[in-house]
Amino acid sequence: MSDLLTTASLSLLIVSFLVGIVVGLTGMGGGALMTPALILFGIPPAAAVSNDLVSSALTKSVGAAVHWKSGSPNLKLAGWLVAGSVPTGFAGAFIIRAVADTVGGVNTFIKLAIGATLLLTAGTYTLRMYLQMVKNQHDDAAPQPETDPPVKAIPTLLVGATGGLLVGLTSVGSGSLIMVAMVLLYPRLSPVRLVGTDLVQAIPLIVSAAISHWIVSGVDWAVLIPLTIGGAAGTFFGARIASWVSSSVIRRGIVLVLSLTGLTMLHVPPTWVGVIGAALVVLGPIGWGLVRKIHGLPPFETIAAPHTNGKGGGRHTDDPGKATASSTRGDGRP
Repeated sequence: MSDLLTTASLSLLIVSFLVGIVVGLTGMGGGALMTPALILFGIPPAAAVSNDLVSSALTKSVGAAVHWKSGSPNLKLAGWLVAGSVPTGFAGAFIIRAVADTVGGVNTFIKLAIGATLLLTAGTYTLRMYLQMVKNQHDDAAPQPETDPPVKAIPTLLVGATGGLLVGLTSVGSGSLIMVAMVLLYPRLSPVRLVGTDLVQAIPLIVSAAISHWIVSGVDWAVLIPLTIGGAAGTFFGARIASWVSSSVIRRGIVLVLSLTGLTMLHVPPTWVGVIGAALVVLGPIGWGLVRKIHGLPPFETIAAPHTNGKGGGRHTDDPGKATASSTRGDGRP
C-alpha cells in the first residue's frame, strides 16, 4: 500500500476532511461515510473498520472538546450511554473473528454488516427529519427545550449497548443511530446539547472499539495518518459552525448516499443500484413534498432571509440538528 503515501494519501486527506466537517456540523458518525469510502479505495473491509475507528477516536475528541468548552454536553445522559456502549463496542472485533467464517470470511461478513447498518441509518435519518418537521410545525406551542431532562436509564442503556455493538462490528452508529434514538427518547433536549452529548459519549465507545480492532486486525499508518489529520481539521471546523449552518439539504443527500452505498455493500447488482438511485432522486423530493402537504406545510421547504429588526431570523427548516440553533430558545445562543 506504498502508493497511499502519494496521490492516494492526498485523496484520503481530502475525503477525511469533508467527512469531518459533516461529523462536527451534524453530529453524524463519520464511519457511515468514511468506512465505505475506504472500502471503495480498495482497502480491505477489516482494515477499513480498524483504521477508521482509531482515527475517529482522535477526530471525535476534537469536536467533543469544542462542544465541552461551550458547556453543551449533558454528562449524566452521556454516562448512561457509555455504560451500555463500551462493553459491546469492545466485543465487536472478537465477535467478527468468531462468526465470520460462517458467512464466507471476515471481509464478507463486515461488508454485509456495513450494508445492513447503512440502510438502517438511512431509514432512521429519514424518520428523524420527519419528526423534526412535525416538531417545528408546533414549535410555538411546544414546551421550552430542556437543558437536563430526566434520564430514562434502562432505555438509554439499551440504546448505548445496541449502538456500541454496531460500532464494534462496522464502525457505523456512534453519531447516527444513537443520536436518532436520543431524539426519540429526549425530544425536548436542545439541538446543541444533543450534538455535544453525542460527541462526548462517542469518545469512550470508539476508543474501546478501536482498541479491540487494533488487537485483532492492527492498523495501516499510511491510511491512519491522513485520515486523522484531515478528519481532525474537518471536525473542528464543522463543530465551530454547527450553531448557524443549516444542514437539512446535506442530510437528505447523505440519506441518498447511505442508501446506495448500503445496497452496494449488500452486493445488489449495479443496474438495480442505479435504478433505485434514480428513483430516489426523482421520487424522493415528490414524496417528501406530499408528506409536508399532508401536514399543512408548503410542499417544498423555504428559507427566509433573517430579519434585521433584532427579533431573530425567519428561517424555516426541517433540519433535525439545527432547527433551533439560530434562535435564542433552548440554548440561549444568538
